[in-house]
Amino acid sequence: MSSDPDERFHLTLTATGRRTMQGWWRSEMVARRKFVAWVGSYGALPDARITLVDEETGLVLATWPT
Repeated sequence: MSSDPDERFHLTLTATGRRTMQGWWRSEMVARRKFVAWVGSYGALPDARITLVDEETGLVLATWPT
């Protein structure tokens, strides 16, 4: 888990079993907006999976598909 507050909320996109894209944000609100945007932009990729994790607590905050 990251101790850098700028990297607290980690968003990952995997497609066809490989990590394709990732990003980190300080703000949970911003990260959740990015999550929704990524689902809209990349959700149709083959075997797409999008995950938002709070790196401070280790909790998975959102996944797509659910």
